[in-house]
Parts: sequence; C-alpha cells; structure tokens
Amino acid sequence: MDYWALALVLLTAGLGLAVLEVIFPSGGIFGFLCIASTVAAVVLGFKSGPGIGTLILLTALFGLPTVVVVALNWLPDTPFGRQLILKVPTSDDVLPVDDEKDSLKKLIGCVGQARCKMLPAGAVKIGGRTIDAVTEGMAVEQGQKVRVIQVRGNRVVVRPVDDDELPPAADAEDPLSRPIDSLGLEPFDADDNSST
Repeated sequence: MDYWALALVLLTAGLGLAVLEVIFPSGGIFGFLCIASTVAAVVLGFKSGPGIGTLILLTALFGLPTVVVVALNWLPDTPFGRQLILKVPTSDDVLPVDDEKDSLKKLIGCVGQARCKMLPAGAVKIGGRTIDAVTEGMAVEQGQKVRVIQVRGNRVVVRPVDDDELPPAADAEDPLSRPIDSLGLEPFDADDNSST
C-alpha cells in the first residue's frame, strides 16, 4: 500500500474519531486516537511527497475544526444529545394545570354584558356566568355589550362592542337555527314504513 493511501485512511479515521469524541465522551481516548491518527497521516503524507503532505496537513488543519463544529451542531439531535442537553421548558411545561384558566381562555371572542360601570375594572355577565374583567382602558357603562378579547393569567380583558358589530340573532321561526330534536322529525320512521 502506498504512503498517500495509508495517509488518507488515517486522516479519515482521525476525522471520524473526532466526531465520536464529541458524540460519545470517552474521557479523551477518542480524542487522543484522533490526534495520533491525524499526526501519522501528515507524516505519511510528507513521506509520500511534499505536495501530498501539504494537502493532508491543510485538510487536517481545516477539516478537524469543521468536523467538530458540525458534530456539536448535530449533537442535540441525537438520542444521547437529547439526554445530555436539556431543552428550554415552555410556559406550558412550567406552569401548573389550572382548570379555571382553561375555562377563561374558552371565553375569548364571546360577547357579554357589563353588570356595573367599568372604570376600567368591573363585573361582566357572559353566558349566565358573572366574571371579573377589565377593559383596555376605556370606561364601559352598565348594560353595555362587551367582547372578551384576551385572557392574561386570571384577568379577562374586554372591549366594548357596538350593536352593528354583534352577529344577527337567530330567527326563532327558522328551522335551521333550531335543534333537530325540537322539530319532531324521526328520520328512521320513514324507512320502517316503506319496508312494510
């Protein structure tokens, strides 16, 4: 085997050992073998000729840091890296589960009525439930319609709503706005009568 071929094999092994040292910490064993393999590759490259020796030396000088940086960037995606490097917890991971907050968040977009004058805090009735709320800073008169726009912790933020912004009320005579049970229709009775 020629010196240049053996030098390339040792250089490739050295780069591979550098990756292994980053991903699987071995207490320096892989790092020592990486350096020994790379130095041996440079020596064999110069034994083969000055051109090949210089090429292997430059590859080792620029290749080793590049391989280590790439391995460090790749490390968090490996199973070992996920155990070694903890991810930053989100607020959902840290904050305790609170059913009241979840029920308040479901009110976003709902329209209610101010129970008292809100300057800017007061009580709002939404869906038969009275809730403490705060406006965005403007005063709201008693009985005025308000819409929930945001929930910050346990604080419900509302905004006054004009009558033209409210959705139209469902027509009581419109059969499509009524529940199907109230229409008195039995869809399966027609099939039973036609089969007999």
